[in-house]
Amino acid sequence: MAERLDKILSRTGHWSRKEARELVRTGRVTVNGATAADESAKYDPVSLILTVNGKMVVTDRLFYLMLHKPAGLLSATEDSRQKTVLDLLPEHLRRVGLFPVGRLDKDTEGLLLLTNDGPLAHRLLAPGKHVDKIYYVRVDGALAPEDVLAFRSGMTLGDGLACLPAGLEILDPPDTGYVTLREGKFHQVKRMMAARGKPVRYLKRISMGNLTLDHDLAPGTWRFLSAEEISALTGSENGT
Repeated sequence: MAERLDKILSRTGHWSRKEARELVRTGRVTVNGATAADESAKYDPVSLILTVNGKMVVTDRLFYLMLHKPAGLLSATEDSRQKTVLDLLPEHLRRVGLFPVGRLDKDTEGLLLLTNDGPLAHRLLAPGKHVDKIYYVRVDGALAPEDVLAFRSGMTLGDGLACLPAGLEILDPPDTGYVTLREGKFHQVKRMMAARGKPVRYLKRISMGNLTLDHDLAPGTWRFLSAEEISALTGSENGT
């Protein structure tokens, strides 16, 4: 629900409503990177970034962003040699402690959740929770019913890695499909497909638990989660 800017500022406990209004009127407040001009303007606290005198205002808020990760970036908060997914965000969002929930390989695209909610990340990634993750895959060769059965039965790879039963839906053309994993081991989709003799040529994650990639998000772009999406994530016991 949208609230007046002066009320949001006063709720931090640092300023009265009168002091908050004076801060805005003297140009010392920025909202989502732009100087605030009206203390009575209303904003949705879910997607609000505030600074006063150039410093981030902590409003005990947690942030939840959906990112359409492009190929070529690391799923990390920082790296001394390569760009990471946080480099796609404006500076004011890079200072609130965001991190990716799980990871996608450097050359894999698709849904990545960024948050500073550590307990939620732990719940989504905990091995015992088995949060479903769905990927669109394109391979060399044609997927066959035998591959579906192998995925459904659970595979043990050549290096001894035991994979839980997984879903595989063959699409048209048959070199494409949807893979559903209930775990997230290193390069798992690629390794499972390689074990079937069908190396992956393209991989994109389209959902994680209750969260589905927004079709309107181009690779490299992001948006805040809606209140409904946040409620679905934080209110779910297993994310499935």
